[in-house]
Amino acid sequence: MSSTPLTTPGTGPAPATGRLRHFPIGFFSVVMGLAGFTIALERAEQVLGLPAGGGAAMLAVTAAAFAIIATLYLAKLMLHRGEVARELAHPVKLSFFPAYSISLLLLSIAVHGTAPGASEALFAIGAPIQLALTLFVLSRWILRTGIEVQHSNPSWFIPVVGNILVPVAAMNHGLLEVSWFFFSVGLVFWIVLLTLIMNRVIFHAPLPEKLVPTLFILIAPPAVGFIAYVKMTGDIDGFARILYNTALFFGLLVLAMHRRFLGLRFYLSWWAYSFPVAALAIASMLMFHRRGLAFHAALWGAARGARRDRGPAGLSHRDGRPGGSAWRGGGGQRSSPAEGRCPVFTSRVQPASLNGWCALRCGLRIHVSAG
Repeated sequence: MSSTPLTTPGTGPAPATGRLRHFPIGFFSVVMGLAGFTIALERAEQVLGLPAGGGAAMLAVTAAAFAIIATLYLAKLMLHRGEVARELAHPVKLSFFPAYSISLLLLSIAVHGTAPGASEALFAIGAPIQLALTLFVLSRWILRTGIEVQHSNPSWFIPVVGNILVPVAAMNHGLLEVSWFFFSVGLVFWIVLLTLIMNRVIFHAPLPEKLVPTLFILIAPPAVGFIAYVKMTGDIDGFARILYNTALFFGLLVLAMHRRFLGLRFYLSWWAYSFPVAALAIASMLMFHRRGLAFHAALWGAARGARRDRGPAGLSHRDGRPGGSAWRGGGGQRSSPAEGRCPVFTSRVQPASLNGWCALRCGLRIHVSAG
């Protein structure tokens, strides 16, 4: 007996497997963008009082997208290992592999409010993979020959600076020292890579058109770093302000270059703008929540829907802090009903109960005053 071949002479591979062969690892950036938007919606529902439901719907979309993309890339790994090996050897595509572990970490953050167990499982998988991919990519950069300055681009931030995201998920599970480890690695290599990337874009040939959208990635490291730092320390100090304002500056920088982006054709790399913008939005909501400045609410774009509510969970115009007994503690400290002290938005961190955003634990919804 003889089996019927999948292909006939001269026709090449079957169309489905042919398309699968060229399915890029960069598709996980789609999940990053969707997950960032999901988390931003969830935080807006909790902090800005937006109608509930949007975050849950986006979470379902994000989870479905991750499942589909992960399944397709796993099939590619099984059927076309040579193509995966070529992506791993590519000096640009290599940096997108940690987008897989970052997607797991973002899903861990997104589901924590509704499924803490699933959040912990996703973190337990994503964090070790993130560390392993960081070590792998850095080793390839150091030991491999043939990498030239024109290969560098802002997507190089993904492998090492993605470590800054780990504390945002880790602190949900009380892992303070683990958080500081990843934060330290990400912060140091952000400074190193920022120097290299700025040298490349200023003193060498312009970025290829399909990589120009990756300039938005400049926003992500300081924006995520600000969120992670506040979660670890519970305070907005001078260093936190440096991180936030650096992210804000990079946002203004890409806005100033808007004409360069308007003339581009659409590429998969356009998804590079989505997660950094979502990170800046979340950072602005956190800054507004702590400082009470309408400027930060306006950055998120929700100021026009603000409510004039000065009730128990309202915002005080006098001191820019949430009012009501649920937020008041001795000595001016804000407290939560469950813990006696808000686990995130005070300088005293309680890692065992930290869940990322105290609105999830306290059941509070802060209504922004538009006045």
